[in-house]
Amino acid sequence: MRGALALLLGMEPDIEVVAQVSAGDAIVDAALTHRPDVALLDIELPGLSGLDAAAELRDQVPDCRVLILTTFGRPGYLRRAMEAGAAGFLVKDGPVEELAVAVRRVLTGETVIDPALAAAALSAGPNPLTAREREVLNASSDGATVADVSARLHLSESTVRNYLSSAIGKTGTRNRTEALREARQQGWL
Repeated sequence: MRGALALLLGMEPDIEVVAQVSAGDAIVDAALTHRPDVALLDIELPGLSGLDAAAELRDQVPDCRVLILTTFGRPGYLRRAMEAGAAGFLVKDGPVEELAVAVRRVLTGETVIDPALAAAALSAGPNPLTAREREVLNASSDGATVADVSARLHLSESTVRNYLSSAIGKTGTRNRTEALREARQQGWL
């Protein structure tokens, strides 16, 4: 998909693709080397997520505008992308011509957001989970026990249970597995 998009965007007379990377942890180095005006990022990447890479680009390559292009059109991801400094967020189901227009608009300083996703994000409201609740949920995602999470995060077991209980309540689920699934579906993690 990356190669096809690069090829199609490269056919635009005013767009030059200067780099392609296959892992999130290579994005910042490539941007520092090639100094692109716009970085087109996916969310789920090996190594570093596109959302984390967007935040690093904001800090290390502030002149590079970020446009997120993903199949994961979730309101929570949109909010997190904007918090990370992204200038745009599109879902991959649109024609490449619209993507080229979005790249040009982002380059001129506009913010470009998929309209249906923007409406969904407004109606969904903010992420109800605190940073620590997200951290504890993530730490338990591999089937780790409360004791494992406690040791990993340097928290007491009762504190871990409290954060998990709070996350379960806020997601309206019955257990931490369901809470984790719901939080991921909403794009909160």
